[in-house]
Amino acid sequence: MKTRFLAGYQARCRTLCAWFLLAAILAGVASLPVLAQEAAAPAAEAAALYATPYAAEPPAAWATDADVAVPEEAAAAFDSGNVAWMLTSTLLVLLMVVPGLALFYGGMVRAKNVLSVLLQVLVVYSLVVLLWVAYGYSAAFTDGNAFFGSFTQKAFLRGIAPDTDAGGLPEFLFVAFQSTFAGITAALIVGAFAERIKFKAMLLFSALWVTLAYLPMVHMVWSGENGFLAHKGVIDFAGGTVVHINAGVAGLVGAWFLGRRLGYGREAIKPHSVPYTFVGAALLWVGWFGFNAGSALAADAAASLAMLNTMVATAAGVLGWTLVEAIVKGKPSALGGASGAIAGLVGITPAAGSVGPMGAIVIGLCAGTLCVWGVNGLKRLLGADDSLDVFGVHGIGGIVGALLTGVFSDASLGGTGIDGSIAAQVGAQAFSVLFTIAWCAVATAIAILVTKVLVGLRVSEEVEREGLDISAHGERAYEA
Repeated sequence: MKTRFLAGYQARCRTLCAWFLLAAILAGVASLPVLAQEAAAPAAEAAALYATPYAAEPPAAWATDADVAVPEEAAAAFDSGNVAWMLTSTLLVLLMVVPGLALFYGGMVRAKNVLSVLLQVLVVYSLVVLLWVAYGYSAAFTDGNAFFGSFTQKAFLRGIAPDTDAGGLPEFLFVAFQSTFAGITAALIVGAFAERIKFKAMLLFSALWVTLAYLPMVHMVWSGENGFLAHKGVIDFAGGTVVHINAGVAGLVGAWFLGRRLGYGREAIKPHSVPYTFVGAALLWVGWFGFNAGSALAADAAASLAMLNTMVATAAGVLGWTLVEAIVKGKPSALGGASGAIAGLVGITPAAGSVGPMGAIVIGLCAGTLCVWGVNGLKRLLGADDSLDVFGVHGIGGIVGALLTGVFSDASLGGTGIDGSIAAQVGAQAFSVLFTIAWCAVATAIAILVTKVLVGLRVSEEVEREGLDISAHGERAYEA
């Protein structure tokens, strides 16, 4: 039987080879007239050239440079330097999420849940990027009303071509850059629900939340004067309200609905790998230059200012958090230093392009010191088990940065200047903070309740005790 099978197999192979050979021969025969025509053309040109008497007008091929008009090169449609910088910035923001945010969060959970957090960050980011190109970009950046754009005008990137201009950039590049913002904002919320939420609940919630909370905030702040908050003169260079306050409030409200982890407040729930978190924070710092300096949308002076401000504010945040820990707890910690870097980064995000370096240092220092209170005293007051302190760092840091943007953007304090007085600008910033908190809280509650009805929120007590890695994903990060 084996012999017959092999014989049949060989016969089929020979037949297939014969058909391929026949097809190749036919293709070659069919191409002969074309090849002959192509070969004859140069010969005809040469014959005509040498048959021309020298006394006649010399052929064009012999003309001097002065006789031939050299066509001007077509002007480039886009500035290559700006395009290169924005391509780089897009990759830097991706670096913030995978691996930056994934490692930062993964190190802070217990060993039995690390893979679940890594996977949630990766899949939530991926889901939101696809939703962004499906309808998110259209809803955020097309004309509509003061709160939403059109969900259909550029759905599935309809009407966009490789050479479509979007403020001096290829629109596809702008879509890609903004998709990373949408993805990381949703992924930030993973930290508040860590170690107890169902995987499918995290995905459904993320899809609903992006639609109800993130897209309208982008439209209201960044879509031009038609946006509700932009019309009020709010300054948010790279996402203090759109990204950080938005995600922080979502984490807090969601944690209230989700409930506390088993043993929370009665037993120590310690990070399983501070080095993971430290490396994640370092990658976030590097990637954040794309986040902040990239928001200038050009390789120009504004990007340079945002880059320097991001550098010094983060350094101030590290020192501020470390100093407070050293005074209050007697010892500075690596986890605290890493958290201080994130706090400084969050604080400078809305102000990166409008304050001077000295103002950026003050903002970073304030964010670093106040966020220590946010993850300790305030967290106890609020009574929510925000697992990885999304609200304590991103919410509080975003609020501090948004308010101080109104102060240090003034030209008298080294900023690029504001319309009106400092008091008026701070008032506009405060209104944007309060409005963002209210809008996001309502949108988050709706998304959580719909998710709870459709798929449920929490894993069972048995699954939570065993750990989400093995229970939900069938694997362990570390084998004994």
